[in-house]
Amino acid sequence: MKDTEIKKLLFAHIFCVVSIILSTVVPSFFLENFSVLGTHLTWLCICSACVTTVNIFLYIIVKPNPSSKRSSFAHKISRFLKCCIYFFMSCIVFHGIIVLYGAPLIESVLETFLFAVLLSTFTTLNCLCMLGPNIQAWIRVFSKNGAMSIWDNSLQITTMCSIVGAWLGAFPIPLDWDRPWQVWPISCSLGVTFGYVAGLIIAPLWIYWNRKQLTYKSR
Repeated sequence: MKDTEIKKLLFAHIFCVVSIILSTVVPSFFLENFSVLGTHLTWLCICSACVTTVNIFLYIIVKPNPSSKRSSFAHKISRFLKCCIYFFMSCIVFHGIIVLYGAPLIESVLETFLFAVLLSTFTTLNCLCMLGPNIQAWIRVFSKNGAMSIWDNSLQITTMCSIVGAWLGAFPIPLDWDRPWQVWPISCSLGVTFGYVAGLIIAPLWIYWNRKQLTYKSR
């Protein structure tokens, strides 16, 4: 395994972490009374937009899974539209799952959906950028020993950390501490954000530590 590829992964993850930090700090200079807790829905939109922009930009620059085939402009447009449809479907599916796990069905619909968008941004968007709208490739990556590159391993780690972070973030909500960050969906969105950042940090470190043991099948 080439160390240059690991360095490329590390720098890509650093940019993603920086995008989250900037989405938290920069808006306060332009929006009055902006804060993660006080204007949480605004932060959810800004954070999702920043992470989406950075991920797409990194995909164009880094090209983690380059294709040997040249695709036509029509094919690229079709692929882009499919990615948009898959992302929207992911938001709807996550919204339904979140409701099944106890989120309000009718009340706080906007809050639940924006949280689902954030969760999709941290999970589905990465799959779309690296694997495209290819469900078989998604199943391969998340199956046992399905990773074919360090980017696939990174995708596994960041996705699982994000989902676990969202799940752990729900634990403080029913407690009677009466804290501002217990309002739905603040603790969950903070949990998924911390989980995503943790995954971004853990992935390159884990891959570097296990680089001699990692072997990949040819595509």
